[in-house]
Amino acid sequence: DKIGKKMESASLLDKQEEARTTPSSFTHGVLLSTSVAVAGSFCYGCAMSYTSPVQSKIMEELGLSVADYSFFTSLMTLGGMITAALSGKISALIGRRRTMWISDVCCLFGWLAVAFAHDIMLLNIGRLFLGFGVGLISYVVPVYIAEITPKTFRGGFSFTNQLLQCLGISLMFFTGNFFRWRTLALLSAVPCAVQLIGLFFIPESPRWLAMYGRDQELEVTLKKLRGENFDVLEEAAEIRETVEISRRESQSGIKDLFHMRNAQPLIIGLGLMLMQQFSGSAAISAYAASIFDKAGFPINIGTTILAAVLVPQSIVVILTVDRWGRRPLLLLSSTGVCICSFLIGLSYYLQKPGEVQTICSVLLIVGGLPWVIMSEIFPVNVKITAGSLVTVSSWFFSWVIIYSFNFMMQWSASGKFNSVPTHTIKLVICPSCNL
Repeated sequence: DKIGKKMESASLLDKQEEARTTPSSFTHGVLLSTSVAVAGSFCYGCAMSYTSPVQSKIMEELGLSVADYSFFTSLMTLGGMITAALSGKISALIGRRRTMWISDVCCLFGWLAVAFAHDIMLLNIGRLFLGFGVGLISYVVPVYIAEITPKTFRGGFSFTNQLLQCLGISLMFFTGNFFRWRTLALLSAVPCAVQLIGLFFIPESPRWLAMYGRDQELEVTLKKLRGENFDVLEEAAEIRETVEISRRESQSGIKDLFHMRNAQPLIIGLGLMLMQQFSGSAAISAYAASIFDKAGFPINIGTTILAAVLVPQSIVVILTVDRWGRRPLLLLSSTGVCICSFLIGLSYYLQKPGEVQTICSVLLIVGGLPWVIMSEIFPVNVKITAGSLVTVSSWFFSWVIIYSFNFMMQWSASGKFNSVPTHTIKLVICPSCNL
């Protein structure tokens, strides 16, 4: 009996020790903080696809030309390109929570300006401020999520960023069939307001606190995120050590980025962003309704199917990216893009665009794989500089496609769909890129 009691006591001590060193995957702090953060991702998705269901209504009510509307749509990517270039420094200077707060203010102003616009000037100003907001969101949300979640569950939580973006896009495609464009803009502002309020109830990133030597706040924050019974001293020490190593190894400048040893990851990073945008993902988000309309396919049915496909597609990527690997999934998705673009272009060429091939456009939405790969290929000493360059390039390529899409559609619909993805396939399997 004494031996049995000693064994039970030892087992109880082991369990208590394990509870102190192993955080729960579903602590309220992590769940609440992640939920508040991805509200920004949801707003990002809404902003990306808002212009799709409202195009004909805005052009008719405000008397916009194709050039006017293309410029209005592309302004968000220009604003995003500006703030994306500064997002790393802004979030490092003022913190992740304050950066999200600034992005919410920009997005709220942008949505309200669009909702109450009666001329092209206010419409464009609103879209530009939306770009400022989502440019910050695109950087700070995934960074914040990665910094607050335990290592064991970091991958799954990080992918909620992509999932909520797709959910926002899907919601715009679906609700755009039922609401006026001003009402839709006001509804899109709701996630920004929710995040703005929620930011008062979540902690700052532990890594950012460690960067500024705020050790006491760091430990208090980890307690909130990991649970009161978790021993945070070891993780706090590990975070401080990681920050110090990163500070020592991140002193390289822009010249070091273009050293020959960094040529391969730089080509891969820029090439993947070029592939993602020139495959048409941003254009499909921005102009899906117009594509279905010009194809002679019912807009309501087409956008509803697109909305229904996007979220399950993202879930499939989440479940397979670590099991199958990045390269096979990227090759598979690029092959699908190439085939579907060819079928769509062929249907336009044969003047039968209303055929079922048009539905293949749903596969043109490329997931967040390029961003995952980009975060893994750069050396630590140039990671921040390279990440900023690749992010800005992604926004720039997106602007080129979104602004030129309507003009290319008028020029040659079949040629537009058949010209780009073949080059993206060559890029993806390029032997010199080792990808």
